[in-house]
Amino acid sequence: MTGKRALVLGGGGVTGIAWETGILHGLSEQGVDLTDADLFVGTSAGSVVAAELAGGAELAGLYAGQLLPPDGEIPARLTPWMLVRYALSYVMPGTPAAKRARLGRAALKASTPSEESRLAVFDSRLSTKDWPERLLKVTAVDTATGKFVAFDRDSGVPLVKAVASSCAVPLVWPPVSINGNRYMDGGMRSVANVDLAAGYDRVVVIAPLTRSASPAATPGAQAAKLGVPSIVISPDGAALESIGTNLLDPARRKPAAEAGRAQAASVAEAVGKVWN
Repeated sequence: MTGKRALVLGGGGVTGIAWETGILHGLSEQGVDLTDADLFVGTSAGSVVAAELAGGAELAGLYAGQLLPPDGEIPARLTPWMLVRYALSYVMPGTPAAKRARLGRAALKASTPSEESRLAVFDSRLSTKDWPERLLKVTAVDTATGKFVAFDRDSGVPLVKAVASSCAVPLVWPPVSINGNRYMDGGMRSVANVDLAAGYDRVVVIAPLTRSASPAATPGAQAAKLGVPSIVISPDGAALESIGTNLLDPARRKPAAEAGRAQAASVAEAVGKVWN
Protein backbone atom coordinates (compact mmCIF):
# COMPACT_ATOMS: atom_id res chain seq x y z
CA MET A 1 0.00 0.00 0.00
CA THR A 2 2.65 2.48 -0.98
CA GLY A 3 1.70 6.01 -0.02
CA LYS A 4 -1.61 5.02 1.57
CA ARG A 5 -2.78 7.26 4.41
CA ALA A 6 -5.18 6.56 7.27
CA LEU A 7 -7.14 8.99 9.41
CA VAL A 8 -8.21 7.55 12.76
CA LEU A 9 -10.90 9.36 14.74
CA GLY A 10 -11.45 8.38 18.37
CA GLY A 11 -14.32 8.52 20.83
CA GLY A 12 -15.25 11.39 23.12
CA GLY A 13 -18.98 12.02 23.21
CA VAL A 14 -20.86 14.99 21.82
CA THR A 15 -17.96 17.30 22.60
CA GLY A 16 -15.59 14.86 20.92
CA ILE A 17 -17.48 15.17 17.65
CA ALA A 18 -17.30 18.95 17.96
CA TRP A 19 -13.63 19.14 18.89
CA GLU A 20 -12.62 16.71 16.11
CA THR A 21 -14.62 18.67 13.57
CA GLY A 22 -13.08 21.92 14.76
CA ILE A 23 -9.51 20.71 14.62
CA LEU A 24 -9.97 19.09 11.21
CA HIS A 25 -11.52 22.30 9.88
CA GLY A 26 -8.72 24.34 11.43
CA LEU A 27 -6.08 22.07 9.91
CA SER A 28 -7.64 22.47 6.48
CA GLU A 29 -7.47 26.25 6.91
CA GLN A 30 -3.76 25.81 7.69
CA GLY A 31 -3.28 23.89 4.43
CA VAL A 32 -3.37 20.39 5.92
CA ASP A 33 -6.38 18.57 4.45
CA LEU A 34 -6.93 15.16 6.06
CA THR A 35 -10.16 14.48 4.19
CA ASP A 36 -8.28 12.84 1.30
CA ALA A 37 -7.42 9.81 3.44
CA ASP A 38 -7.44 6.36 1.89
CA LEU A 39 -8.86 4.85 5.08
CA PHE A 40 -11.13 6.34 7.73
CA VAL A 41 -11.38 4.57 11.09
CA GLY A 42 -14.14 5.78 13.40
CA THR A 43 -14.80 4.84 17.00
CA SER A 44 -17.83 6.16 18.89
CA ALA A 45 -17.88 9.95 18.35
CA GLY A 46 -15.20 9.47 15.72
CA SER A 47 -17.49 7.19 13.72
CA VAL A 48 -19.86 10.10 13.14
CA VAL A 49 -17.09 12.36 11.85
CA ALA A 50 -15.46 9.56 9.85
CA ALA A 51 -18.73 8.64 8.15
CA GLU A 52 -19.37 12.25 7.18
CA LEU A 53 -15.87 12.80 5.78
CA ALA A 54 -15.69 9.48 3.94
CA GLY A 55 -19.06 10.32 2.43
CA GLY A 56 -17.73 13.59 1.04
CA ALA A 57 -19.20 16.13 3.46
CA GLU A 58 -17.45 19.50 3.47
CA LEU A 59 -15.58 20.40 6.64
CA ALA A 60 -16.76 24.01 6.61
CA GLY A 61 -20.38 22.88 6.66
CA LEU A 62 -19.79 20.29 9.34
CA TYR A 63 -18.03 22.90 11.48
CA ALA A 64 -20.86 25.39 11.02
CA GLY A 65 -23.28 22.73 12.20
CA GLN A 66 -21.35 22.32 15.44
CA LEU A 67 -21.84 26.01 16.22
CA LEU A 68 -25.63 25.86 16.16
CA PRO A 69 -27.47 26.08 19.50
CA PRO A 70 -28.53 22.70 20.92
CA ASP A 71 -32.23 23.50 20.84
CA GLY A 72 -34.32 20.66 22.19
CA GLU A 73 -31.34 18.42 22.95
CA ILE A 74 -31.18 16.89 26.40
CA PRO A 75 -27.72 16.36 27.90
CA ALA A 76 -26.78 12.90 29.10
CA ARG A 77 -24.11 12.16 31.68
CA LEU A 78 -21.79 9.41 32.77
CA THR A 79 -22.56 9.27 36.49
CA PRO A 80 -20.01 8.25 39.13
CA TRP A 81 -21.92 4.97 39.51
CA MET A 82 -21.54 4.26 35.80
CA LEU A 83 -17.81 4.93 35.94
CA VAL A 84 -17.49 2.56 38.90
CA ARG A 85 -19.42 -0.07 36.95
CA TYR A 86 -17.01 0.34 34.03
CA ALA A 87 -14.02 -0.03 36.32
CA LEU A 88 -15.40 -3.13 38.01
CA SER A 89 -16.00 -4.80 34.65
CA TYR A 90 -12.37 -4.38 33.69
CA VAL A 91 -10.62 -5.16 37.00
CA MET A 92 -12.42 -8.46 37.52
CA PRO A 93 -10.74 -11.63 36.16
CA GLY A 94 -11.18 -12.75 32.58
CA THR A 95 -10.03 -12.18 29.04
CA PRO A 96 -10.52 -8.73 27.50
CA ALA A 97 -13.52 -10.06 25.58
CA ALA A 98 -15.04 -11.56 28.73
CA LYS A 99 -14.64 -8.24 30.54
CA ARG A 100 -16.36 -6.41 27.71
CA ALA A 101 -19.16 -9.00 27.72
CA ARG A 102 -19.62 -8.40 31.45
CA LEU A 103 -20.19 -4.71 30.72
CA GLY A 104 -22.37 -5.66 27.77
CA ARG A 105 -24.73 -7.60 30.03
CA ALA A 106 -25.03 -4.55 32.25
CA ALA A 107 -25.71 -2.39 29.19
CA LEU A 108 -28.57 -4.65 28.12
CA LYS A 109 -30.21 -4.35 31.55
CA ALA A 110 -29.77 -0.59 31.92
CA SER A 111 -32.66 1.84 31.75
CA THR A 112 -32.02 3.96 28.65
CA PRO A 113 -33.95 5.72 25.91
CA SER A 114 -35.39 3.36 23.32
CA GLU A 115 -33.24 1.94 20.54
CA GLU A 116 -35.69 3.30 17.99
CA SER A 117 -35.35 6.85 19.30
CA ARG A 118 -31.56 6.66 19.14
CA LEU A 119 -31.60 5.32 15.60
CA ALA A 120 -33.88 8.20 14.61
CA VAL A 121 -31.29 10.66 15.98
CA PHE A 122 -28.53 9.25 13.80
CA ASP A 123 -30.80 8.93 10.78
CA SER A 124 -31.63 12.63 11.06
CA ARG A 125 -28.08 13.84 11.67
CA LEU A 126 -25.95 11.84 9.26
CA SER A 127 -25.86 13.61 5.92
CA THR A 128 -25.26 10.31 4.13
CA LYS A 129 -27.15 7.08 4.78
CA ASP A 130 -25.12 4.85 2.44
CA TRP A 131 -21.64 3.45 2.85
CA PRO A 132 -19.14 5.60 0.93
CA GLU A 133 -16.87 4.31 -1.81
CA ARG A 134 -13.80 5.26 0.22
CA LEU A 135 -12.83 2.73 2.86
CA LEU A 136 -14.51 3.36 6.20
CA LYS A 137 -14.29 1.17 9.28
CA VAL A 138 -16.77 1.69 12.12
CA THR A 139 -16.01 -0.09 15.39
CA ALA A 140 -18.37 -1.76 17.84
CA VAL A 141 -18.48 -4.52 20.46
CA ASP A 142 -20.91 -7.45 20.69
CA THR A 143 -22.62 -7.18 24.09
CA ALA A 144 -23.03 -10.96 24.44
CA THR A 145 -19.51 -12.11 23.60
CA GLY A 146 -17.41 -8.97 23.99
CA LYS A 147 -16.16 -9.59 20.45
CA PHE A 148 -14.75 -6.52 18.73
CA VAL A 149 -15.97 -5.82 15.20
CA ALA A 150 -15.15 -3.28 12.52
CA PHE A 151 -18.09 -2.78 10.20
CA ASP A 152 -17.44 -1.68 6.61
CA ARG A 153 -19.40 -1.49 3.38
CA ASP A 154 -19.02 -5.26 2.86
CA SER A 155 -20.49 -6.16 6.27
CA GLY A 156 -24.11 -6.00 5.14
CA VAL A 157 -24.95 -3.56 7.94
CA PRO A 158 -26.75 -0.24 7.32
CA LEU A 159 -24.40 2.68 7.92
CA VAL A 160 -26.81 4.38 10.34
CA LYS A 161 -26.95 1.26 12.51
CA ALA A 162 -23.18 0.80 12.40
CA VAL A 163 -22.56 4.37 13.58
CA ALA A 164 -25.32 4.19 16.19
CA SER A 165 -23.83 0.99 17.61
CA SER A 166 -20.35 2.53 17.76
CA CYS A 167 -21.83 5.43 19.75
CA ALA A 168 -23.91 3.25 22.10
CA VAL A 169 -22.19 4.21 25.35
CA PRO A 170 -22.98 1.40 27.81
CA LEU A 171 -25.48 2.29 30.56
CA VAL A 172 -26.25 5.61 28.84
CA TRP A 173 -27.57 4.62 25.41
CA PRO A 174 -29.18 1.36 24.27
CA PRO A 175 -27.15 -1.28 22.43
CA VAL A 176 -28.11 -1.54 18.75
CA SER A 177 -29.65 -4.63 17.15
CA ILE A 178 -27.77 -5.89 14.10
CA ASN A 179 -28.42 -9.29 12.51
CA GLY A 180 -29.75 -10.80 15.72
CA ASN A 181 -27.00 -9.44 17.99
CA ARG A 182 -26.77 -6.29 20.13
CA TYR A 183 -23.77 -4.01 19.80
CA MET A 184 -22.31 -1.27 21.99
CA ASP A 185 -19.62 1.42 21.82
CA GLY A 186 -16.43 0.41 20.01
CA GLY A 187 -14.52 2.51 22.53
CA MET A 188 -14.99 -0.27 25.08
CA ARG A 189 -12.09 -2.04 23.35
CA SER A 190 -9.94 1.02 22.70
CA VAL A 191 -10.77 4.72 22.63
CA ALA A 192 -9.50 4.96 19.04
CA ASN A 193 -8.63 1.43 17.78
CA VAL A 194 -5.60 2.76 15.94
CA ASP A 195 -4.38 -0.75 15.15
CA LEU A 196 -7.02 -0.95 12.39
CA ALA A 197 -4.72 1.30 10.37
CA ALA A 198 -2.08 -1.45 10.16
CA GLY A 199 -0.69 -1.72 6.63
CA TYR A 200 -0.98 1.99 5.88
CA ASP A 201 2.11 4.13 5.41
CA ARG A 202 1.11 7.31 7.26
CA VAL A 203 -1.37 7.61 10.08
CA VAL A 204 -2.91 10.63 11.80
CA VAL A 205 -4.94 10.01 14.93
CA ILE A 206 -7.37 12.62 16.28
CA ALA A 207 -8.27 11.40 19.78
CA PRO A 208 -10.40 13.41 22.22
CA LEU A 209 -9.65 10.73 24.84
CA THR A 210 -6.31 8.99 25.31
CA ARG A 211 -6.75 6.75 28.37
CA SER A 212 -7.67 3.10 28.03
CA ALA A 213 -8.35 0.14 30.32
CA SER A 214 -5.14 -1.39 28.97
CA PRO A 215 -1.91 0.62 28.46
CA ALA A 216 -1.35 -1.30 25.22
CA ALA A 217 -4.71 -0.06 23.89
CA THR A 218 -4.00 3.67 24.20
CA PRO A 219 -3.84 5.60 20.92
CA GLY A 220 -0.16 6.41 21.46
CA ALA A 221 0.84 2.80 22.13
CA GLN A 222 -1.16 1.48 19.20
CA ALA A 223 0.24 4.13 16.86
CA ALA A 224 3.82 3.41 17.93
CA LYS A 225 3.32 -0.29 17.26
CA LEU A 226 2.37 0.40 13.64
CA GLY A 227 5.99 1.28 12.91
CA VAL A 228 5.15 3.98 10.36
CA PRO A 229 5.14 7.80 10.51
CA SER A 230 2.21 8.69 12.75
CA ILE A 231 0.98 11.34 15.14
CA VAL A 232 -1.69 11.44 17.84
CA ILE A 233 -3.43 14.75 18.46
CA SER A 234 -5.49 15.19 21.62
CA PRO A 235 -7.07 18.27 23.24
CA ASP A 236 -4.69 20.84 24.68
CA GLY A 237 -5.33 22.63 27.98
CA ALA A 238 -7.55 25.30 26.48
CA ALA A 239 -9.59 22.71 24.61
CA LEU A 240 -10.04 20.58 27.73
CA GLU A 241 -11.37 23.61 29.56
CA SER A 242 -13.78 24.37 26.73
CA ILE A 243 -14.94 20.75 26.54
CA GLY A 244 -15.70 20.67 30.25
CA THR A 245 -16.35 17.69 32.46
CA ASN A 246 -19.44 16.28 30.74
CA LEU A 247 -18.56 14.90 27.31
CA LEU A 248 -22.25 14.27 26.59
CA ASP A 249 -23.47 17.85 27.09
CA PRO A 250 -24.67 19.46 23.82
CA ALA A 251 -24.24 22.90 25.37
CA ARG A 252 -20.45 22.36 25.24
CA ARG A 253 -20.48 21.56 21.53
CA LYS A 254 -19.84 25.10 20.27
CA PRO A 255 -16.95 25.93 22.63
CA ALA A 256 -15.40 22.51 21.96
CA ALA A 257 -15.53 23.04 18.20
CA GLU A 258 -14.06 26.53 18.49
CA ALA A 259 -11.28 25.23 20.74
CA GLY A 260 -10.43 22.54 18.22
CA ARG A 261 -10.22 25.07 15.43
CA ALA A 262 -7.96 27.29 17.53
CA GLN A 263 -5.70 24.38 18.50
CA ALA A 264 -5.14 23.41 14.87
CA ALA A 265 -2.63 26.21 14.32
CA SER A 266 -0.29 24.78 16.94
CA VAL A 267 -0.24 21.25 15.49
CA ALA A 268 -0.59 21.90 11.76
CA GLU A 269 3.15 21.74 11.00
CA ALA A 270 3.64 18.45 12.84
CA VAL A 271 0.56 16.88 11.29
CA GLY A 272 1.56 18.09 7.85
CA LYS A 273 4.98 16.45 8.13
CA VAL A 274 3.34 13.09 8.72
CA TRP A 275 0.54 13.48 6.20
CA ASN A 276 2.45 15.03 3.35
